[in-house]
Amino acid sequence: MEKRLKKSRYITGFDSLRSLAVIGVILYHLMPYQLKGGFLGVPIFFVLSGYLITDQLFQEWKQDNYIDIGGFYMRRMRRLYPALVALLIVTTAYITLFERSLLTNIRGIIGSNLVYLYNWFQIHLHESYFEHLAVQSPFTHLWSLSIEGQFYLFWPIIVGLCAKYIGKKRHIFNIFLLGSLLSFLMMCTLYQPNQDPSRVYYGTDTRIFSILLGATLAVIWPSVNLKPRLAKNAKCVLNLIGGVSLIILCGLFLVVDDQSELLYRGGMYFYSLLACLVVAVVAHPGASLNKWLTNPVFSWLGKRSYGIYLYQYPLMIFYESKVQNIAAHPWLHALVEILLILAISELSYRYLERPLQKVDLTNINLKHKKLQAKLFLMTSVSVIALVGIVCAKKLEPKKDTRLQTQIAQNTKIVQKNNAKILHEKTVAAPPKKQPPVNEHGLTAKQSQQAQQMKLTALGDSVLADTGIQLQQIFTQMYVDAKVGRQVKDVVPILQSLNANNQLGDKLLLVLGTNGPFSQDDLASIMQVVGQRQVYWVNVHVPTRRWQDQVNGDLQAATKQYKNIKVIDWFTYSQNHPDWFYEDNIHPNVDGSKQFATFVAREILK
Repeated sequence: MEKRLKKSRYITGFDSLRSLAVIGVILYHLMPYQLKGGFLGVPIFFVLSGYLITDQLFQEWKQDNYIDIGGFYMRRMRRLYPALVALLIVTTAYITLFERSLLTNIRGIIGSNLVYLYNWFQIHLHESYFEHLAVQSPFTHLWSLSIEGQFYLFWPIIVGLCAKYIGKKRHIFNIFLLGSLLSFLMMCTLYQPNQDPSRVYYGTDTRIFSILLGATLAVIWPSVNLKPRLAKNAKCVLNLIGGVSLIILCGLFLVVDDQSELLYRGGMYFYSLLACLVVAVVAHPGASLNKWLTNPVFSWLGKRSYGIYLYQYPLMIFYESKVQNIAAHPWLHALVEILLILAISELSYRYLERPLQKVDLTNINLKHKKLQAKLFLMTSVSVIALVGIVCAKKLEPKKDTRLQTQIAQNTKIVQKNNAKILHEKTVAAPPKKQPPVNEHGLTAKQSQQAQQMKLTALGDSVLADTGIQLQQIFTQMYVDAKVGRQVKDVVPILQSLNANNQLGDKLLLVLGTNGPFSQDDLASIMQVVGQRQVYWVNVHVPTRRWQDQVNGDLQAATKQYKNIKVIDWFTYSQNHPDWFYEDNIHPNVDGSKQFATFVAREILK
């Protein structure tokens, strides 16, 4: 078969870059606090797409003085649509049969993905990409495919217009570079410190700069014009630039925080520039990086990277929803999930993606028994998915809102109590004496001691769930709790309370439910706290991998800081599933009393 682009080159090292990118993304989704920068695999994909698509379009213009836009769309659809549609259908069918609570907004999810507008649908719904404790949609990761789909829609038209009416590469280079800078400025402008950055993370306007940087590179670094032979010094310089850039790219997988202000104030743009350097060196036939990266494993992964990216998140969501104690064997479960992802991706690549890229729709033998069986299976799954889409509201189970209702009610009462406590401090009035709180099983002496104790409690949803019970015991306890709060989030709160002389003599922390903390986070907290006694309740989150990491780090912190005492709620609550709501994380009404009583007794020892 004659090549469409006669001078085009297949660059094997690009498969390796795709492999590194998809490995980073998968490990980030599996272990967001171990490989916390793995999400940076997506900018690598974007830069590669921008470079390859733009390079091919300019090759086509130079060869034919024309860009076949319809042909481009058809090739993209053949490559991308079969696996995407299969994912949407099969996932929706599975949800309809086994996970009906995920049917919420399913029509909008399916429709927006089919027209590659899902990222804007997520923005419209204010979905967070960073709430790792919350139940995630199995489609969450498809935001990036929508950005690429929007790029594919407009880019051949833009390149054709630029080639026809502008012509000079220098001017085209400047236009593409300016577009990337405008997108970067949008990211800087829309990013708000100390707020969830999901709007900036999902937006086409704030993320397209990575693709445009790849496109800009293609203008001045066309793959077919690069000389296969270079002077020794030039080759060494290229290899050095490419090698160092690649090491930095992979190293940043380990250290970059997905909500760091620096990331959205220039870090993501810098990372995309580094990716451009690596792509440029890999593309150059005179450099060695392409050869160094090329190997059978990366080649296999790279060719299947699209399917791996597609299927990874639904498989993780569905697998983890069936395993109630991930924390007991986090690495084993991660390995099982990776093997499942690779197996499904291989089946998709072999029996769906490759065949449909080459199939002749005008010459299909419907009498073939294997084809009939495949069509029957596809039709059955599609019908189930269609039932889920059409009847979503009827099939969706009634949500258990007891926890949300309890937190909302508790929050209102706690806020009123906080106002009274702060007012009493202002007017220097003595605390009102109240009768002993016998319902918590404390002695009269313990109750009186608790009422005289000045405590500040900061925490996440577990404290929001149990704060009212604690305030019944510790009548002078100031409680600040918020759903989804991370350990690092309490530092500015502590600083503010301390500056306003509102920080109690003792500090109760109920944190770690939503993820682990770093040594820097701990040091920042202890720097503000000073010599105050800190009581830190460890976590009971068996459905999350970070449970043992958080509890282990807390125990280690007691050796580093003598004024930290760990309250071992994890051990105390073992073998008591009746104390928790269905999520097995938040104490129910009875569990809240048990939590408050246990915490009080530990503090009053």
